[in-house]
Amino acid sequence: MAKKVTGPSYRDVMTTIKKGEYASVYILMGEEPYYLDQLTKALENYVIDEEDRDFNSIVFYGAEADIASVIGSAQQFPVMADRQLVILKEAQAMTNSKNQLDKLASYVKHPNKSTVLAIVYKGGTLSGTSALLKAAKAPETIVFRSDKLRDYELKAPIKQYCKDRGVGIDDKAVDLLCDYIGNPLSKLFGEIDKLIIAGGNDNNRITPETIERNIGISKDYNTFELVKALAKKDYLKSMKIVDYFSKNPKQNPGVLIVGTLFNYFSKLFIAAVSRDKSDAALMQMLELKNVYALSDYRDGLQRYNARMVLGAIHFLREYDCKSKGIDSSQNEYELLKELIFNIFTAQ
Repeated sequence: MAKKVTGPSYRDVMTTIKKGEYASVYILMGEEPYYLDQLTKALENYVIDEEDRDFNSIVFYGAEADIASVIGSAQQFPVMADRQLVILKEAQAMTNSKNQLDKLASYVKHPNKSTVLAIVYKGGTLSGTSALLKAAKAPETIVFRSDKLRDYELKAPIKQYCKDRGVGIDDKAVDLLCDYIGNPLSKLFGEIDKLIIAGGNDNNRITPETIERNIGISKDYNTFELVKALAKKDYLKSMKIVDYFSKNPKQNPGVLIVGTLFNYFSKLFIAAVSRDKSDAALMQMLELKNVYALSDYRDGLQRYNARMVLGAIHFLREYDCKSKGIDSSQNEYELLKELIFNIFTAQ
């Protein structure tokens, strides 16, 4: 789910909308548009009955909207219905948008009880010191903030999305989706929908094999498997994986691969210099969610000392420079093979 920074969570807001428990004002804002779009659609689908929408559902778009018109519409009464819905979409597209939105503060303090007003602000957030958000402290207002999720935060939303659709998913399949699809959530969840459809009614679980068949991501040749091969110092498998990457460059960009390796060796260094190497201590230091995720670090600790890990990090930084054309004209996969060799031979 989107991070709960201030106000209710996405699930809380969606649940109340579906129950018909509407706030007078919704301020929906943030960098992750997926949850904002889903809540907006829910308001459009639930607040006003379909037969009443022609007269009681009004949508403004930021680039063309006038705040006075938005306020005027919100202050009107519904036509032969219990309530009306007024939505200001793409509010960030208004000229001098934040100052313009502050003009809604007086309305938000005293909203029309028969209007549901939604303000949708994408790509960022309003300041807590803004007049609008100060006014939004009233109990009739819901403020929802949809923060962009970091890569390591995607696993829980993937599992929840599958659960909501009655489909299970293997941990390794989750890893593949995080690593190769990632953000934005609309794209990530769109790929999951394709996998669910491809599975048919008789298959209610997404596996690495499902992903390999339908998306083309190999369960055996991906960055997670490369990390495992490096952790176990399996040079032959590491080179086979890199060779596979070079033949499938669109799905395996060098920057993604090296980013994953840098993350692994950076955490491995923390583990290597730690005095307390118990499972509980390492999981906390490395921000790991389960013991399964710790196995690669245990393998690495058996084969690399702190000096060797620092050498690997040095070679990763060197790769980054060379891949950008600094002191090298080799392609990224030849550089990657050189990188793997250097890591394996670091002393």
